[in-house]
Amino acid sequence: MAQPFQTPLSDIECQALARALHATYMEIFPSPSIEQRLDVLEPDCYVAVTCSPARGVDVTLDLSEHLLARGFRVVPHIAAKMVRDHGHLQEIMRRLDDSGVDSIFVPGGDAPQPLGKYATALQLLRDIAEFDHRFKHIGVAAHPEGHPAVDSESLLRELVAKQPYATYLVTQMCFDAAALAAWIRMIRASGITMPVWIGLPGVFDRAALLAASLRIGVGASLRLLRDRSLLIRRLLGPKIYRPDAFLRELAPRLVEPEIGIAGFHLFCFNKVKESEDWRRQFIADLRHSS
Repeated sequence: MAQPFQTPLSDIECQALARALHATYMEIFPSPSIEQRLDVLEPDCYVAVTCSPARGVDVTLDLSEHLLARGFRVVPHIAAKMVRDHGHLQEIMRRLDDSGVDSIFVPGGDAPQPLGKYATALQLLRDIAEFDHRFKHIGVAAHPEGHPAVDSESLLRELVAKQPYATYLVTQMCFDAAALAAWIRMIRASGITMPVWIGLPGVFDRAALLAASLRIGVGASLRLLRDRSLLIRRLLGPKIYRPDAFLRELAPRLVEPEIGIAGFHLFCFNKVKESEDWRRQFIADLRHSS
């Protein structure tokens, strides 16, 4: 059940937030039970399939093909560090073309060392651009609150360099709407025009969510959790986290056209039903209150 609103939203803000949540797509990782868990989604929903160092890109492609056959609109992650060389990339591109995928997401990847020649997403994107592919959308990762291994200036330079090869960006998980909006304004001033999809944690156990945030480097929000009583209460609240408060804070930014927020990328950690039930209820509450 969605948490009740604490701050009133205007009708325009409610409508904008409902539209953005309607455009949400769910990120999942391959597992033995994941296909069955997706039964709760509408068949034409967007589903992003991650690419892990442990399982590799072939598992991502296998699952993507199965989900496409079921009618989902699938966005495979092609992690640069998981691609060995140009020949391997050619095989991947052939499979993607044969399956009819029209949208991919290209992160650097979480592996400590690359399998081959591609150490960064930018390197892979440049080689993908050489192919006569059918992709309408190519996404790249962005880090509003920093990365544990890369400084902020380098992250911005990489994002600027990736823009000619990409059509949208997805942020890491975010918890602080003001910091996120400030970062978006900064990248807009730096020439980044790509639509922004906000990385949104779904319904999840707070302790596990904190561990995941520390691992991927959601630094600024975690520092704020220590420094600000509101965010401390958010962390130390009920056992299960829901992103209601973050969305209420973000809603006014959704009606600013210069911000350019397209929707949400929901990190559900394979808790598909819990996150989808929450999303539908939250949208229903928004429409009822507008």
